[in-house]
Amino acid sequence: MTTLEEQIDVAVPAKVAWDQLHRVGEYPKFIDGVTHAHAHGRHHACLDLEIDGNEQAVEADIFDRGRGRLMSLQTVSGPPLKATLALLPRDRQHTTVQIRLEYDPATIKETLGGPRGFAQASAIERTVREDLQHFKTLVEGDRA
Repeated sequence: MTTLEEQIDVAVPAKVAWDQLHRVGEYPKFIDGVTHAHAHGRHHACLDLEIDGNEQAVEADIFDRGRGRLMSLQTVSGPPLKATLALLPRDRQHTTVQIRLEYDPATIKETLGGPRGFAQASAIERTVREDLQHFKTLVEGDRA
């Protein structure tokens, strides 16, 4: 497994960021490759992905931990991915959003396509950074 850790500061309270993370239907607005998403039950999400022309439906379990500050997501179908998102309040109006993503590069390549080796790791890192920037734009835009 490969682990990627990234973070971004957002100019909103942790509660606002937390609420946005739970709007599963809005994942296509800030997660690259997700074309459609919906919650299915309290702790389950269905995500339709399109990456490099390959389409796949993915089921994921989502769990809240840490009293509104820690969320984990793990696929139960599709490529094995595990993500943990932590919200760290900096003050009343600013929050650091951290993500830790664990994935198997060989399985990602086999399931979703894309480049190999270092190029794939770089593409995933770039995508996660862009997704965090899209999240920042979305969550801060909701406050304007």
